[in-house]
Amino acid sequence: MSGLLSNIRVLDLSRVLSGPWATQMLADFGAHVIKVERPGIGDDLRQQGARLKDTAGNDTDERSTFLATNRAKRSITIDMAQPAGQSLIRRLAEKADVVVENFKAGDLKRYGLDQQSLRELNPRLVYCSISGFGQSGPYSHLPGYDLIFQAMSGVMSLTGAPEGEPGAGPQRAGYPVSDLTAGFYATIGVLAALHHRDTVSGRGQYIDLSLLDAQVAAVSSMAMSYLVAGVLPQRVGLGSQLTAPYGDFDCADGKMMIAVGNDKQFAQLCKVIGRTELLEDERFSTTSQRVENKQVLLPIVAGAMKQRTMAEWMPLLSAANVPSGPINDFRQVFDDPQIRHRELVHTIPHPLAGTMKVVGNPLKFSETPLEYKRPPPLLGEHTAEVLRDLLGIDDAEIERLTKQGVVTQ
Repeated sequence: MSGLLSNIRVLDLSRVLSGPWATQMLADFGAHVIKVERPGIGDDLRQQGARLKDTAGNDTDERSTFLATNRAKRSITIDMAQPAGQSLIRRLAEKADVVVENFKAGDLKRYGLDQQSLRELNPRLVYCSISGFGQSGPYSHLPGYDLIFQAMSGVMSLTGAPEGEPGAGPQRAGYPVSDLTAGFYATIGVLAALHHRDTVSGRGQYIDLSLLDAQVAAVSSMAMSYLVAGVLPQRVGLGSQLTAPYGDFDCADGKMMIAVGNDKQFAQLCKVIGRTELLEDERFSTTSQRVENKQVLLPIVAGAMKQRTMAEWMPLLSAANVPSGPINDFRQVFDDPQIRHRELVHTIPHPLAGTMKVVGNPLKFSETPLEYKRPPPLLGEHTAEVLRDLLGIDDAEIERLTKQGVVTQ
């Protein structure tokens, strides 16, 4: 493999979403990622999502959620409850640049696989722990999933329509936003720590990342109104607390989104919908005034939008540079000419399906373009390969470890 991180080896002890999302990004950048999984079971995500079909059209055991977060990795199955399994993981950590794990706080210490133990073996190691509530504090021992962190971080105080209206909150985001947000922060943290190691200190370091912390940080553009002025943001459904008109509008044949962010865009919208008299109304002359008077403004815009179909409105709004767009399902997303032009879907080989499609990384590097060659691994697909090539263990020893249940192939 080649790429920006082709000299970096990552030992991935994580499962489910946040950790695997981070290590997949590192793998996209060319890092060599070894994913350690439980024998016979593997990552919990191997049980979630739609089944991949093989070349004959039959369902396989490979599922979409796992496939979305584990491309470009090698899978090795090790029973870390056994001392021999712990020894193998320690040996792999000695040869790694990065370890990523998302066990509950303190779980890996009983196996001698905690950050202190592994960094004593390998002082250059960057060790990233991702947990629900962090490694310290009154909640650090508690489990948690995305739904909990969306609730506790304040996200759900923003979602849903205002009380008394259809769809009143709280609502959850339609995807595991807290997990993926933490994954992004983990990737950034690992890259920063590697840079510091290789340019400043010569030593790795420990990263303690909490999903709750990450989600609170990610929502700070809304939360700052409370810290700055003691003002709690209110639920506004698909609308905005900061600008107007902004939200969904009924056309003659369905809904579309309009997002006016400044005075110029509002003027263009008024011209497109044939309501230029609104530009002379002081209630709508600035963004703040439009927000203050949106209960008057929005019905006017909504009435105009109903007069034409989405297909009629879209070219008019686009020509006027008014931010707007349809509400797509995923069939429409992947048929969209812009998405096709940006090549966000890639076809890669797969040992069972022949080929499979994946949603690619959105980063496009001019000198080191990302490559999509290695599919998400089958459970334990690379156990013998990694033990043999990286640790120098011969076939007889691999067979002995297999019979003892320390590893599986």
